[in-house]
Amino acid sequence: MRHAEVIGRLIRECLTEADIAVQELSGIVGGMGPGPFTGLRVGIAAARVFAVGAGKPLVPVVSHDAIAFGHYAAGHEGPLVVVTDARRREVYWSAYNGADAAGLPERIGSPGLTKPAALLDPAETDPHRLYAWWPRLDAPTVSAGDLGMVAELSFAAGKAAVADAPLYLRSPDVTLPNGRKRVS
Repeated sequence: MRHAEVIGRLIRECLTEADIAVQELSGIVGGMGPGPFTGLRVGIAAARVFAVGAGKPLVPVVSHDAIAFGHYAAGHEGPLVVVTDARRREVYWSAYNGADAAGLPERIGSPGLTKPAALLDPAETDPHRLYAWWPRLDAPTVSAGDLGMVAELSFAAGKAAVADAPLYLRSPDVTLPNGRKRVS
């Protein structure tokens, strides 16, 4: 709940523990989501500011691609559906065919947002029903190392980086006021 207040300290501690100087980094990876609005916003802002301060390029990566990369790097093959908690009784999901020759996951389309039942029930009138029979990986976290590996391997393979834009997939809760706020 306090990630905005501690993220800078955690980055510094991580680099210290790994015994890596900022100058040794080739770039800064930013997980672009999908994810809940505030957490994603804080993470992306921290990555952008750190990249500017370090004088390094920001490399955006879809977070589900890093999760799928870890799965395939562990020796798994074939189709996969990566699922993460979107809160509000919904999930974010991404479907993958497998890994390419460089070891990068081959995502099918963009990440999506849906009710969990839509991924489980092939009878649902939902376009995601095709993936109901695919192996499913419910991931509570995203590995920073896997984010970095996806960025490095994508660069080495000459693949274009994903858009430098957050994948919110849900409209914000903010609404315009109905008039002047009454002050007593």
